[in-house]
Amino acid sequence: MSEVSLLDLVNLTTGKLNSNAAVSDGKYPFFTCSVETYAINSFSFDTEALLLAGNNAEGNFSLKYYNGKFDAYQRTYVLTLEDEKTTTYKYIFYSLKTRLAELKNNSAGSATRFLTLSILKDIKIQLPPLPEQKAIADVLSALDDKIDLLQRQNETLEKMAETLFRQWFIEEAKEDWEELPLSAIATFTNGLACQKFPPKNGEIGLPVLKIKELTSGITVSSDRATAEVKSECIVHHGDVIFAWSASLMVKIWSGETCVLNQHLFNVQSEQFPKWFYYEWCKYYLREFIAIANSHATTMGHIKRNDLDEAMVNIPSEFELLEMNKIMIPNLNRIILNLKQIQTLQSLRDILLPKLMSGEVRVKLD
Repeated sequence: MSEVSLLDLVNLTTGKLNSNAAVSDGKYPFFTCSVETYAINSFSFDTEALLLAGNNAEGNFSLKYYNGKFDAYQRTYVLTLEDEKTTTYKYIFYSLKTRLAELKNNSAGSATRFLTLSILKDIKIQLPPLPEQKAIADVLSALDDKIDLLQRQNETLEKMAETLFRQWFIEEAKEDWEELPLSAIATFTNGLACQKFPPKNGEIGLPVLKIKELTSGITVSSDRATAEVKSECIVHHGDVIFAWSASLMVKIWSGETCVLNQHLFNVQSEQFPKWFYYEWCKYYLREFIAIANSHATTMGHIKRNDLDEAMVNIPSEFELLEMNKIMIPNLNRIILNLKQIQTLQSLRDILLPKLMSGEVRVKLD
């Protein structure tokens, strides 16, 4: 197995645009240093490529693969292969995936971490024979393709639920329906100041769910807390979590059992089905974000009385039961898909370093 410098395998350039060039409904992907891929109505590239963030405040450099028309931010590296007879895009992509921690550790800068050409030049790529490279990439790509399929299925299910919800409760809401505050249809349990609840002697404890974990998942660097806290602050897969401070969001938690940190609500109800309060929380999210942004503080947030002022239409018991026939199976499928995605991601993340190091070999035809 040979070892070659990354910059001997790829041509390296960058985008030319500012990050504010993104538009909401653009035709083409616009790659910046963010984990999120934005959109734009123009393109400067029409090729297969890897996109590597050139800077990040915390040194978490996003890496993506794309094939087609796109544009890129001026601090985003665009990597194209020097010789496709030597390696493949997907193999280099997965090889770099195993080096992101190394890139973080070696990155320069203080307030913002960034990658220099010398840092990238020092990255060495192990190259087994080309057929083995392709086989490794095929195994990992198959897992990623399944993950992508489930994620797109969930996007479709979410949009279907939102469309039905808007039709039922906004566009065709009945005048005789009761109105209740959002705070009355569910319990919004705030999390703990988890630094005050460390694992006890001899206890492994549970990971702490903060806004970062809600966005990116539990990692080895996540804080841990004792499991001996009130049950409402223990979060399980499928729970509805509402981030009410800083980055406001409403999400179905997909991950291991954990302890809820402050600035997050665990939303539950004994009276109404999960889909009902989940959709109402999502419906008011844009308004809540506007309220948070209007606060002249360093960290925008909403207050309990904002939940009290958000009014919810309550259908009759019979109507709600009829709605449940569609919405409960729909949400159950979303939650099941999230569990499958989590399982596949874990399998991929276990296999990735083992395949790249040669510890696990792929059987060739």
